[in-house]
Amino acid sequence: MNKKQLVAKIATACNMGKSDAEKTFDKIQDIILDSLKNDETVKIAGFGTYKVAKRKARTGRNPRTGESIQIAASQKVKFLPAKALKEMFNK
Repeated sequence: MNKKQLVAKIATACNMGKSDAEKTFDKIQDIILDSLKNDETVKIAGFGTYKVAKRKARTGRNPRTGESIQIAASQKVKFLPAKALKEMFNK
């Protein structure tokens, strides 16, 4: 499912126009992204948790040459599914 299909389902489920559903979806997305940018955790009950994970700088290896390389510190977004969501797929 892509964004356009998701917005269409939201519009149908909430009995609203597609443009209003898209604006609502975009605002929710902006709020989640702003929270993550500010190092806040976003918890959605029954669905899961989004949080920023920090990776330390480390030494890696180039698989072609075997040469050691330095990998810079970075951040990524992690999604941890809620217990109810895990149970839904692991019955």
